[in-house]
Amino acid sequence: MKIQAPPEWGIEPVPESHRILGFPDYLALWSSLGVGLLVLLAGTLLVPGLGLGQALLAILVGSIIGSLLLAVAGVVGSDQAIPTMVMLRPVLGIRGSYIPSVLNIIQLIGWGAFEVIIMAEAANGISRTLGLSAYPLWALFFALWCTLLALGGPLAVVRQWIEKFAIWLVYGITIYLTIYLFTHYDIGALLRAPGTGEMPFWLAVDLVVAMPISWMPLVADYNRFARRSGPAFWGTFLGYTVANTWFYALGALFVLALQTADLIPAILSVAGGWLALLLILVDETDNGFADIYSAAVSGQNLVPRARQWWLTVAVGAICFLLAVTVPIARYEHFLLLIGSVFVPLFGVLAADYFLLRRRRYETAELYRPVGCYWYRGGFNLWALLAWAVGIAAYHLIASRLPWLGASVPSFLLSLVLYGILGALTNKT
Repeated sequence: MKIQAPPEWGIEPVPESHRILGFPDYLALWSSLGVGLLVLLAGTLLVPGLGLGQALLAILVGSIIGSLLLAVAGVVGSDQAIPTMVMLRPVLGIRGSYIPSVLNIIQLIGWGAFEVIIMAEAANGISRTLGLSAYPLWALFFALWCTLLALGGPLAVVRQWIEKFAIWLVYGITIYLTIYLFTHYDIGALLRAPGTGEMPFWLAVDLVVAMPISWMPLVADYNRFARRSGPAFWGTFLGYTVANTWFYALGALFVLALQTADLIPAILSVAGGWLALLLILVDETDNGFADIYSAAVSGQNLVPRARQWWLTVAVGAICFLLAVTVPIARYEHFLLLIGSVFVPLFGVLAADYFLLRRRRYETAELYRPVGCYWYRGGFNLWALLAWAVGIAAYHLIASRLPWLGASVPSFLLSLVLYGILGALTNKT
């Protein structure tokens, strides 16, 4: 079947003829998106604050929680065949959805720049072993390649790039790195060593949850191409849970085994490390693709008439400029900030879609000003209130009660609060 260019889809519901992805596609896509150098880097943040055993438990718990929320959010998109920012119109109001759209564009440009930075640093680390240092050129190369993938669109990337090449390379190299660490280092001794106590367990869980949560604002941009919601849900949940758990754990193991927090030199120091890093880079580009593509789709929610290819090129160019001017720092705070905004938002969405509306949205009304999703001036104030309360609760818990963990309580608070407000005000 011939695949159309992404501008033909825009933010309108995906035509039935293009809803072709099933369980294997989503298993490959989300396991691929759950793998990457940034995930390894996030894993290094958990130790030695936690002992390795506690870190691994936090990784497993956080991956299951975050991936479950991610997959549930994807159900709305696959049910309705619409992108994420459009599926927020019924709960926040048409103009209310502009708020998360702007926030999502900002975070995706940030993620895209992070991806370009870490890919360019990794490639430059390899080329330096050959006597060539050219970070700006590597940044330009990866920004261009990710932009070209974004112009190709999800169907082409999943079927032609991830399933045929990228995912198999990354599976192989992940198994190799795991075997290498277990055969060259005393993992039992690392498990018995206590942590320094600087990292509360549930704060570590929040840091792990933040990674799949960062994908929630764009999950429906890809899951809208599903044939059926059930297989898409399970492919998303299983694919991301396994990949996120595995790569967070590898990041923690690298820090403890090689006794360094400098990730890229640590990988290069192992036997065949340059090849391992090169193959990880091959897969890493799909993360950059997703950041750039979804930023463009979110932009179309703000300006529906804008051409997607133009927005895609603009986002790719901004990511490149940031990559060559901004150092990668305060990564932990960036992850927590993302969680604080989007975890409560999807609690509100879950209450609206699954509890109040019983998985029914009026598709035509999503695009009609002054329709049933217009509320008051385009904003559903009750939903915005529940969202704001959830964000405040997240920060309050993170600062005053970090041992409790902020992700699950803020999600449930927003869900329950809007479930009550929506029922009382008949916003259904």
